[in-house]
Order: sequence, then structure tokens, then C-alpha cells
Amino acid sequence: MTESNRHQRLRRYWDKHAGSYDRQMDFAERRLFRDTRDWVCARAFGDVLEVAVGTGLNLPHYPAGVRLTGVEWSPQMLAAARRRATELGHDVDLRLGDAQRLDLADASFDTVVCTFSLCAIPDEHRALDEMRRVLRPGGLLLLADHVRAARWPVRLVQRLAELVTVPMGGEHFLRRPADQVRGWGWPVEAHDRFTLGLIERLAARKPVA
Repeated sequence: MTESNRHQRLRRYWDKHAGSYDRQMDFAERRLFRDTRDWVCARAFGDVLEVAVGTGLNLPHYPAGVRLTGVEWSPQMLAAARRRATELGHDVDLRLGDAQRLDLADASFDTVVCTFSLCAIPDEHRALDEMRRVLRPGGLLLLADHVRAARWPVRLVQRLAELVTVPMGGEHFLRRPADQVRGWGWPVEAHDRFTLGLIERLAARKPVA
């Protein structure tokens, strides 16, 4: 299967699940993620880009005054985010796009946010490089995701789960996006890991020079 065909299949998968996504996430939101959406969004400032905005679950958590752009590659997920933005009365620029190839100018945002999405982006390394590219010097990168667990018995369960979730919907459990960010040498301003090391959140500052 070519890369293009694989991406189209995954897009159809997320389109199909857009209507039930919020319900599917409800348990994780209450039991695993804790206050992560507030933790991330409260730190956002200025011109904000949310990569893989999904159904817009972060929208109620952003502080007033931010100028928010959201990118999502599933048209049905994006439609749900637009409905949520309308219900909230938020003026948000929501657009269809690929996290791995952002159609955005270099150094155009003060904050870049990505929550619980790098686990399902086919090439998470390319997506992170794109986030780095569009972030202004001095800007803040805010990430949160379920990641490779700290304990090996849990990692074994994750590896077994991936035998089903990766072919079905491209969902990975053994990634650690924070490792790539640390490899850039960016200062980490806040970091937290909990729920057996399954959930990790990170705030890192892009150097000015």
C-alpha cells in the first residue's frame, strides 16, 4: 500500500469515528488525562496554532484573547470542531490540513499546541518538525499525549495493543514525542508524567537564537 493510499484509509477511519469520538474519549478524559487540557491551554498565548484539533475538545479551555488557528486532516472531525466553536461563540480559524505538511509560513505562531494526536499521525517526527518550523523564536510548544509507559509490564500490554490499533486506525502507544523535543535542546519549562507513566505533557520554549 502506498503512503497516499494509507493516509486516505486512515482519513476515512477518523471520518467514520468523528460522531462517536467524544463519547469514546470520555473515560480517558475523566480517569487518565486529569486536568491536562487546562494545563496545556492555560499556557497558550498570542497567535496559537492547534495541530490536529480533532473535534475541538480543547476549545473551551483556551484563555480569552488568544488568536486561535486549528488544523485537522479529517473533514468530519473538522466539521465537529466548527460546530463546537459556534456553540461556544469562539472566533476560530479552523482549516483542513496535514500536520506533516503544514500550509503555514515559517515562524508565524507564538504558541503551538498538540494534544493526544501525535499518537495517530503517521509520521510524528515530521509533524513535530513542522511545529518547530511554524513556531516563532521565543514561542512555546505545548504537547500532551499517551506515551510509552514507564514500567515494562505496561509496555508489553501497549505493544500487544498496537498489533490491533496500528493496522486498524494508526493508533500508537509506544511513542515519546518529548524525546524529540529534548533532542532539539529546547529549554523545558514544565513537564509532567503520570498514570503509570502513560500520560506525558510538556511545555518547551523555542530559543530566540
